[in-house]
Amino acid sequence: MESAESALGIQQYWLILKRRWLPASAVFVTVIALTGIKIWLQQPLYRAEAKLAFSKTNPTSSLTGLGKEIGEFSPVAEQTNPLNTEVEVIRSVPIAQQTITRLNLKDKKGHILKVRDFLKKLTVVNPRGTDIVTLSYETKDAQIAAAVVNTVVALYLDNNQRVNNNEATSAREFLEKQLPQATESVRQAETALRQFKEKNKVVDLQEEAKSAVATIANLQNQISQSQSELADAIAQSQAFQNQLQMNPQQGLVATSLSQSPAVQEAIAEYQKIERQLAVERTRFHDAHPAIADLKSKQATLKALLQNQVQQSAGNQQQLQNGSLQIGEVKPRLIEEFVKIEAKRQGLARQVTTLSNLKTAYQQRVNVLPRLEQEQRELENKLKVAQNTYSLMLQKFQEIRVAENQNAGNVRIIQPAIVPDEPVSARKALSAISGLLIGSLLSLATALILESRDKSIRTIEELREVLGLTLIGVIPDYKQPEKIFRFNKNLTLNYAQIPHYVTNNGQVKQNAYTTSNLELLMPKIVVQDRAYSSIATAYQMLVANLKFLCFAQGFKTLAVTSTQRQEGTSTVCANLAWTLAQSGRRVLLVDGNLHHPAQHEIWGLPNQVGLSNVILGDAELKSAIAEVSPNLKVLTSGVLPSNPMALLDSQQISALIQQFSHTYDLVIIDTPSLKVAADALILGQKADGIFLVVRPGIVDSQNAAFAKQLLDKSGQHVLGLVVNGVIPQNEPQSYYYFAQES
Repeated sequence: MESAESALGIQQYWLILKRRWLPASAVFVTVIALTGIKIWLQQPLYRAEAKLAFSKTNPTSSLTGLGKEIGEFSPVAEQTNPLNTEVEVIRSVPIAQQTITRLNLKDKKGHILKVRDFLKKLTVVNPRGTDIVTLSYETKDAQIAAAVVNTVVALYLDNNQRVNNNEATSAREFLEKQLPQATESVRQAETALRQFKEKNKVVDLQEEAKSAVATIANLQNQISQSQSELADAIAQSQAFQNQLQMNPQQGLVATSLSQSPAVQEAIAEYQKIERQLAVERTRFHDAHPAIADLKSKQATLKALLQNQVQQSAGNQQQLQNGSLQIGEVKPRLIEEFVKIEAKRQGLARQVTTLSNLKTAYQQRVNVLPRLEQEQRELENKLKVAQNTYSLMLQKFQEIRVAENQNAGNVRIIQPAIVPDEPVSARKALSAISGLLIGSLLSLATALILESRDKSIRTIEELREVLGLTLIGVIPDYKQPEKIFRFNKNLTLNYAQIPHYVTNNGQVKQNAYTTSNLELLMPKIVVQDRAYSSIATAYQMLVANLKFLCFAQGFKTLAVTSTQRQEGTSTVCANLAWTLAQSGRRVLLVDGNLHHPAQHEIWGLPNQVGLSNVILGDAELKSAIAEVSPNLKVLTSGVLPSNPMALLDSQQISALIQQFSHTYDLVIIDTPSLKVAADALILGQKADGIFLVVRPGIVDSQNAAFAKQLLDKSGQHVLGLVVNGVIPQNEPQSYYYFAQES
């Protein structure tokens, strides 16, 4: 597949060269002639040559290991050869200028040689795959050639060594300025790290983190255990409180009162009065003096009891009388109750203390990651500062040693010697260069002319631009001899020309004159060449139209082109003749009311035709001429001032309708789309329209314009007929037509 495409591309280039052979040949011959003149005028030249060998580092640095980077040949960009840089250094303007000044080089006129002229003669190359650079200089004087090369080499070596020494000196001076700053950076980094540790009380953050985590876990265990014991104490305290119906404080007070003799004696007296009062109330009513006396004693004893309680219990909450006599069991219960309550309060304080301690450790643990990060940053800064200082100090010592090394990494392996013989291969090289340049320029000329030419020259280009179906390919034909020549103002003798006679056989002496016609050739080529390739092409066109039109009942076809001189009228005439020979009744209508041609092709008078019939100035029967069996022609007639208005009338529509009923096929020859819109009007009235184009005449702009007109006007476009095809210009072999014998 790729080889086929390559062969097709070569064939296209060959076709371009065939079309543009004259200017391409002129350019080629001109270049060859100039090359020959240059070779003939050349004087003998002498070439001196020297060679330099390069190493990546100088040998002394490689052995000592000091200052290896100074003067090292290493590429800056990837896939670049550092020797190419050195080649440009050798060809630099300063070295060239110094060489010219030192040797006092002059040109042909005796003036100081210019740098650009000097560099034209100086060649510096790096042979591929080597570490060698070759210098050569060509001039008419062999002594000067050798002197120039050796001088350039010496200047380059001096420059290389000076550059290396300057690099070492610059590096040492730079490091001398940077070392104090590096020392200060180390001191500042150390101070910042020390202040950080003092401020945050940091010794070893990792160990502290491990210890804190273990402590938090231990505290959590203690808190859990204390909370469990606290819950048990709370439960026991609540049980005692429910049983004793008093709180621990009240229990202590009750125990104290139960052990007070004064309180117990007062309680006994009070209880005795209460019993007497209860007995007397069974005997007397409340207003009885005995009852009143007992109530008075009861109140007095109650006040006395209250006073005794306050003296024994202090300012504690007042107790019920039942709590003042607790017997022997309750004191022991109260004692246990008080112990449990004391234990509960101790456990509660212990849980609070442990929780606070855990919170403090947790807060410290939460801060540790930030402290570790800050410490790492400070330590990294200190480490970078220390490394920088150490590296700078080491490099400073190395550069001080390397500064005293004067050895370079370039050496001369071949100095220039005075050449004995001139350069002999220069003329052959000039000849080959001339042939190559001439070929390239001639090809470029052909391609440039082809690119500037907007015309379309092949069928494939036409199909690609127009996007229409190819229904016919008509090959170009050439008449071997001129048939008639005339002098000016002589009348053409139509009796000697086939087809150029009237219906009754009379010659019209005033139809054509040679004032505007030098050569007349027959246009109906299928008549005399019935078995030729062009006749076969028209027969194929008829076959394609049969599938496109006759199967669908199409009877009227409009034929147009993108522009003039594409052979629309000729195609219409030969197509009509071919159709008529197949037995179909054909009417050929010349609808080109701008530049009619059918009357010239068939040798018919044009005083009466289509325009006269539309205007009603003549009858259709008298306007139609029969030129052969089954073939009739309706010429254009008198040319009107406004052809579009005439063709866009109801009369032409009625005529086309009448034609379609009378004939098997009606072919309407219309003007090109570039001339007028007549073809679009007639195409709408006809059953279909097809486009005739001619390679070499049509260009891409007119083709695109024609396609746009056909698309926007809604034409029923049957396809594309390519006329005047030259088989040799078509790269595709299936467009080839056999040549006439």
